[in-house]
Amino acid sequence: MSPTVAMKLRRIAQHAVDYPDGGFRTLADLIDVDFLHEAYRQTRKDSAPGIDRVRAKQYAEHREENLRDLHERRRSGRYQAPPVERVWLDKEDGRKRPIGKPTFEDKIVQRAVAMLLGAIDEQDFQDCSYGFRPGRSPHQAVHALRERCRDLNIGWIVDADLRGFFDSLDHDLLRVVLQRRVQDGSILRLSGKWLNAGVIDGGDLTYPESGSPQGGERTPLTQRKRLIDGQDMADGNFFSCGVHHDFLDQKTNNLFAFGKA
Repeated sequence: MSPTVAMKLRRIAQHAVDYPDGGFRTLADLIDVDFLHEAYRQTRKDSAPGIDRVRAKQYAEHREENLRDLHERRRSGRYQAPPVERVWLDKEDGRKRPIGKPTFEDKIVQRAVAMLLGAIDEQDFQDCSYGFRPGRSPHQAVHALRERCRDLNIGWIVDADLRGFFDSLDHDLLRVVLQRRVQDGSILRLSGKWLNAGVIDGGDLTYPESGSPQGGERTPLTQRKRLIDGQDMADGNFFSCGVHHDFLDQKTNNLFAFGKA
């Protein structure tokens, strides 16, 4: 990671620790060309292209020029989030999973914003959260569950399955959760552009009033914000553990709650 970018993220993280109830008003100013280069580096290059059909390899042919142009459009507010193409993947149970395909350039912007907000989120999570957190593994999540069950002499377990999370996501609620920490108008407007960009499904463009396409760089950000909103709580007789489906169950998004007998 660029030393300059790393320093920016450390400062954000420290500010989040020092002011746990404070808001951030100047995050977008940190997204310069160097920051976009780092976001580009962290963006997956093997994903299918979006509606513009531009692949990562094509974008890389004029990377410096493209990123400078992207920076100027984002800085001036002229950046427009393109619609997301939706495809349907088969699931083991016979149902279909909707996956969104953002354009590669849009994923770079999403990644840049996710890097900034991730530095804040990491300070807000409790230690028993494992979803979308760097340096956390499925083995660590399972170990934590086993240890807490043993230490608290757990008598029952409730497995709550969050089906259709991304399909039914409330846009207004997501905005409220985001604004608890972010008061930067540029970041909030970007979020609004993504929520209102529209979805192309089978050639038809629609503008859903709820839900968020699953598959972009902001997918982890969306779920992290909701996990923070339902922050893990603990007391002497109860605790819960927030995880994402990549960690414990490849088929569902789960929140596990455990009670003492």
